[in-house]
Amino acid sequence: MNDSIVKILEGRGIKPTSIRILVFSEMLKFDRAFSLGDLEKVLLSIDKSTISRTIHLFNDKLLIHKFDDGSGSIKYSICQENCDCDANDYHLHFYCNYCKRAFCLESVHAPKIKLPDDMEIEGINFVIKGYCGKCDKIAT
Repeated sequence: MNDSIVKILEGRGIKPTSIRILVFSEMLKFDRAFSLGDLEKVLLSIDKSTISRTIHLFNDKLLIHKFDDGSGSIKYSICQENCDCDANDYHLHFYCNYCKRAFCLESVHAPKIKLPDDMEIEGINFVIKGYCGKCDKIAT
């Protein structure tokens, strides 16, 4: 598995250090979007500032993307291999009001927005709130 992680990191221009490989391998284990706090809970042997710097590097190199789900904690999700984080890659996110988990809805693209010529989009944050499939049955 480390060989495939090394290839992924190198493909985004990231030097594959042992810490970066470990952090990314833990990111891959999440079945949902994750926060810095989520990573800190599973990477107890790594300094919190190192985890934070690694997340920022991964975000800058478009390996992951971040979004605000309204919970007060920025969430991160791994980008698809062909993602350039441009307007064609913007998608919606879903936040479950019951279990407090956030999910990427990569197949649901954000609508195209035409801004005045003197404005430029840096990012789009669309979050749908409701109950996920597991929690819908519990909440009703």
